[in-house]
Amino acid sequence: MPSINILETPHVYELTAPVDNLKQPILVFVHGWLLSRHYWQPIVELLKSEYQCLIYDARGFGESIATKAPTSSNTLDNHYSLSAYAQDLKYLLENLEIKQAWVIGHSLGGSVALWSADMYPQVIKGVICLNSGGGIYLKEEFERFRNAGQQLVKFRPGWLRNVPLLDVLFSRMMVARPLKLKWGRQRIIDFIQADEKAALGALLESTTETEVHLLPQLVSRLKQPVYFIAGEKDRVMEIKYVNHLASFHQLFTSEDSNVFEIPNCGHLAMIEASEEVFAIITKVLNKYRV
Repeated sequence: MPSINILETPHVYELTAPVDNLKQPILVFVHGWLLSRHYWQPIVELLKSEYQCLIYDARGFGESIATKAPTSSNTLDNHYSLSAYAQDLKYLLENLEIKQAWVIGHSLGGSVALWSADMYPQVIKGVICLNSGGGIYLKEEFERFRNAGQQLVKFRPGWLRNVPLLDVLFSRMMVARPLKLKWGRQRIIDFIQADEKAALGALLESTTETEVHLLPQLVSRLKQPVYFIAGEKDRVMEIKYVNHLASFHQLFTSEDSNVFEIPNCGHLAMIEASEEVFAIITKVLNKYRV
């Protein structure tokens, strides 16, 4: 699998073949916390005949794990903020000579997509956030979430992957529609092999009060089109939080709005409801098709 070294971490990626219409932007997919590029593959299979697609493992997740400690004190190896991951994406696009892109991000990856659009508007032409929202800081809830996340990351023995029926449990977590067992097994793999510093850093740095309150400000100043896809039964990122963040963008008050809700769908819409997500992405992109 090809990779590009960014901040002394090899970033594993997959780039589909170019399409006939080279004027179309490349679609770049950013995965969420404790996940990897693999969950985008069903969507990419549906889109790749019309759009060139890029999926990759973010720093510290999937196969993008540093094999040695950084030698430069100037790297962002210990910096796991949303803006740091957006900068990683910039380096990846520059290395691949991608000049125009739409970024589609899931959950935490949606926030990274928004940051990338704000930081690099000359390249990022639009954003679609999937199961991603926020902008409201609820102190007690965030503290519980952060504490639970830290405990989850710190208890990840390798023998977990051999626990009977654990793949069944992972195929039913955070979803409204049970997933195929292969996705349960993939979630176990990604959960176990994520770098601890990256997993903790991304969790803690993205959920501070300052960072949470920055998101609405960022969305309000974006000139590019921004759309949101929510799951009706998503208990991780409820529709009210998706609507809240979406409301800061100028498209929210337009005739068609910028929020799509998928019925009977939880937090992993790209594999729970691949066909529905594909249809929404296609509808959005067709509005801006060259």
